[in-house]
Amino acid sequence: MAKKAIILMADGFEDVEAITPIDYLKRAGIEVTTVSISQNTTVTSAWGKIKLITDTTLAELLKQDTASFDAVIIPGGMPGAANLAASEETGNLLKDMAAAGKLICAICASPVVVLSPLGLLNGKKFTCFPGLEEKAAEGQWQDFRVVTDGNIITSRAAGTTGEFAIAIIEKLLDKETGEKIKNTVMLV
Repeated sequence: MAKKAIILMADGFEDVEAITPIDYLKRAGIEVTTVSISQNTTVTSAWGKIKLITDTTLAELLKQDTASFDAVIIPGGMPGAANLAASEETGNLLKDMAAAGKLICAICASPVVVLSPLGLLNGKKFTCFPGLEEKAAEGQWQDFRVVTDGNIITSRAAGTTGEFAIAIIEKLLDKETGEKIKNTVMLV
């Protein structure tokens, strides 16, 4: 059975941090569902240059059995990360998935802005956009481009998104598939 991932989207998402994981995971054969946390399926990027139509809304997704999903991915960007953090439904979904041992993946501002207030970095090593680590309530910040600690994968910024997506693929599938995608896109 194919692995399944949710990518949570809010207005103000960082373009590359959302689109690259969507692309790479789909290339690897992972079923990706893009989810808007607002009431409509159109979300606008942080730079206002990209409007993305998601597969569904969070309200609609929550009517389904989310237990079939293996991972949830949270792009950064501002105010996207703050919008995700302000959503009680987003927080509940993340806590439920983490409690079920599902993979929780966050990049840029989202590890600190979204995961930390929910207690999801407690006892975990993580990374984030440089300088934001000082605002994390818990966790052990690491000066690496991507950090995997159990079911939590974090990454620094738009420039590390390819490595972030490969780490997710390797965790959900295997290293061989991650290497295949890495070579296909010429990620050095």
